Amino acid sequence: MRKTMPSSYRPADSLLVEDGLELRIPIEGDAEELFSKIDENRQYLREWLPWLDDVTTIEEESAAIRQGAYTENGCMYLILLGGSIVGTVGLNSIDWGNRRFTVGYWLSEDVTGGGIVTKCCTRLIDHCFDDLKLHRSTILVAVENTVSRGVPERLGMTLEGIAKDREWLYDHFVDAAIYGITAPDWEALRNQLGHGPR
Repeated sequence: MRKTMPSSYRPADSLLVEDGLELRIPIEGDAEELFSKIDENRQYLREWLPWLDDVTTIEEESAAIRQGAYTENGCMYLILLGGSIVGTVGLNSIDWGNRRFTVGYWLSEDVTGGGIVTKCCTRLIDHCFDDLKLHRSTILVAVENTVSRGVPERLGMTLEGIAKDREWLYDHFVDAAIYGITAPDWEALRNQLGHGPR
């Protein structure tokens, strides 16, 4: 029998990463700005993300927020830089029974290279391990997406294997690199780097 979210644990509605950088679960009122950011980056994001053809209007984005921004088994956070949406980072899945979760992300092309996604993933993983008492985190990235693979590598996650033909990307399958880390290993890394719990 599938275990559900414990009543005492719920992902936070918002998380402060640092001054000027915040994560927040979207509401329907964010649909227009989020859609605009996706539309600006459509060709850039299409290289690695399979869902671009599912979001072609503000109404479709609004529906996506209503249906999937927050559920018992996952949630999406807006990445807010100076109060403006520049991407998302999310708990693509939460398996409460086995205390594990998967993180996914995308970022607007014009703000890449500044460590934003790495900082946001660090904050989200901290939250999941410290506050939600989950035990294992994974990030799955297309094998050839070297830029995105840099995130779990900078986080200190271990490359655990390759999932052959994991995802259908418009007209072809792509293999995924599977990165993982457990809460004790994450804590050891934080202590080694001198970063205590948030």
